[in-house]
Amino acid sequence: MPSFPLLVIAALFISALSAPAKAVLPPPPPPRLEARAWILVDANSGRVITSRNADEAVEPASLTKLMTAYAVFSALSEGRVELDTETTISERAWRAGGSRMFIDVGSKVSIDNLLQGMIVQSGNDASVALAEAVAGSEETFASLMNQHAQALGMRGSRFFNSAGLPDEGHLVTARDMATLARAIIGRFPEEYRRYSQREFTWNGITQPNRNGLLDRDPSVDGMKTGYTEAAGYCLVSSAQRDGMRLIAVVMGTQ
Repeated sequence: MPSFPLLVIAALFISALSAPAKAVLPPPPPPRLEARAWILVDANSGRVITSRNADEAVEPASLTKLMTAYAVFSALSEGRVELDTETTISERAWRAGGSRMFIDVGSKVSIDNLLQGMIVQSGNDASVALAEAVAGSEETFASLMNQHAQALGMRGSRFFNSAGLPDEGHLVTARDMATLARAIIGRFPEEYRRYSQREFTWNGITQPNRNGLLDRDPSVDGMKTGYTEAAGYCLVSSAQRDGMRLIAVVMGTQ
């Protein structure tokens, strides 16, 4: 898995802020990363600490599932669905390619379990099932995703499906992903805890959380990985140390 030196930059930044006044260090220079775009943001204030190509539209792969989760969390908060609401798995959801939760067609699965399958296992099948449970169809759900994006000020992003599979025009920016991450953490702190879950078992199959940083750094407590051949490796991550939370977005690495 590629390394993500933004966390090192974050540690230096925190050290600089906590140093005595007479020993305050200048901010570190922007990191040199072999990535298409990146951004590091103070989650509390929204201040951008460093970035490169943060407003360039790129393919998000499974980072899309952050918006899928935000839309589902919103539906839960509004009482339109409940965590124990069960939905019947359609053939479309069952046939979803790529990473999967391995849900069976025709079975009934709760929103709670589908969220774990999507967030921990990055299940494309779980993403489609959630979209259908909330909006009736994935197409209608994609419209809902775009409505949320507009309300959050994500001007450079456009969604056409719930899982992040390649689709013409399905693009985001690193800045928008940081905005979305801040919204999830700030508005749905109880649901955000799901992103630190280490593994999930469904249908007798146990899969680990794809965010390897959870095991590398105890201050990291989420969020989401993504990969397609076109998008490259992508990661939105968040860490909290000494009361300061940072959000890092890295997109398009090898």
